[in-house]
Amino acid sequence: MSFADLGLSSSILKAVSDMGYETPTPIQLQAIPAVLAQRDLLAAAQTGTGKTAGFTLPILHRLSESGNQARGNQVRALVLTPTRELAAQVEESVVNYGKYLPLRSAVVFGGVKINPQMIKLKRGVDILVATPGRLLDLHNQNAVRFDQLEILVLDEADRMLDMGFINDIKKILRVLPKERQNLMFSATFAGDVRTLAKTIVNNPVEIAVAPTVTTAKSVTQWIIPVDKGSKPSLLTQVIGDNNWQQVLVFSKTKHGANRLAAKLESSKITAAAIHGNKSQGARTRALADFKSGAVRVLVATDIAARGLDIDELPHVINFDLPNVPADYVHRIGRTGRAGASGEALSFVCHEDLDLLADIQNLTGELLERREYPGFKPERALPDLALNVKIPRIKKPKPARSEHRDGQRAPARPSSGRTPRPQGDGNKTRQPRRSPNGNS
Repeated sequence: MSFADLGLSSSILKAVSDMGYETPTPIQLQAIPAVLAQRDLLAAAQTGTGKTAGFTLPILHRLSESGNQARGNQVRALVLTPTRELAAQVEESVVNYGKYLPLRSAVVFGGVKINPQMIKLKRGVDILVATPGRLLDLHNQNAVRFDQLEILVLDEADRMLDMGFINDIKKILRVLPKERQNLMFSATFAGDVRTLAKTIVNNPVEIAVAPTVTTAKSVTQWIIPVDKGSKPSLLTQVIGDNNWQQVLVFSKTKHGANRLAAKLESSKITAAAIHGNKSQGARTRALADFKSGAVRVLVATDIAARGLDIDELPHVINFDLPNVPADYVHRIGRTGRAGASGEALSFVCHEDLDLLADIQNLTGELLERREYPGFKPERALPDLALNVKIPRIKKPKPARSEHRDGQRAPARPSSGRTPRPQGDGNKTRQPRRSPNGNS
């Protein structure tokens, strides 16, 4: 079946053809007719299955066919995403697929100035892509209203809940009109996601494309056993020896991402880091340079990399294994997309054994091991069977606590005073008061 068989307008079909797509993916085959029929939708699909086009194409068709126009500060379709990068890429899809249509779109997220976004919304937009926090800021300033809203999309709903956006989502839902079409896309609809869905969708069409714990068959997966301290040298060696030109590397922490990018640069391998401490401008530039080939290696944390859409990305390297095994599936889902082949390798030291076991138990497959010349570890990795639980290896407690996305809290400077003993009859020190009387 082709896109022409799905009932999309000739203008949209021309844009799809311009993008080089001919055959719909399974999620598109099921989602597009449901959206065109104005049904609510629950769609469970892995990253890289083409789900963005699964909702942007029929939304563009519906809005363009109705003949309505968005009035000032009004929105006709709202797409909520968990991250800035995903928001920017969804809006890019809207622009590309809707370039022959008389529709206006915009994207709004934090980390950049709000005034240009307010100016763009003043004319009214047909499709608005937004992150929850910035959307609430704009609504509180009367820069965006929803009287004309026809369609709501929650993209990657599971990640939005993981990132703590549930209260923001509830606030947004309270200001939307009750009569609207609702589309929810998520890697899974278990637990809290299903609970949220019950408050949003009405008699939905349910679609599930590929179990969320399976990895794409188009991705070749393998691990390199290595000592922890040798991982940085191994990274430069692997990329250099194979002359890889586009590699996405996952680091567990922001500081680790910065160090790896600097290490690669010192080895004459162009690299950039992308994480939550980077400004939005720096993140956008790094991603653009990576896509264009100006930068060979992009080092990212999980939160910053969520939703990255890079055509035909050939290589993903897990420098650090993720603490949550499902994140492994999301990570390697960056490659081998839309039928293309890809390669995902992981650096595994003895301290990572429990994480490796969790990943293999989740995916139901043992990862191939390949020793890399010159990097044989001193502590060999024992063979693992499936469904065997490895006890967590207790790691030394760090002197400074790790915050979300790996950001460390600054250590409190020492005063040089001897701590006052507690519980031995000394008076309890009263909290110091600020000049305004607040503690």
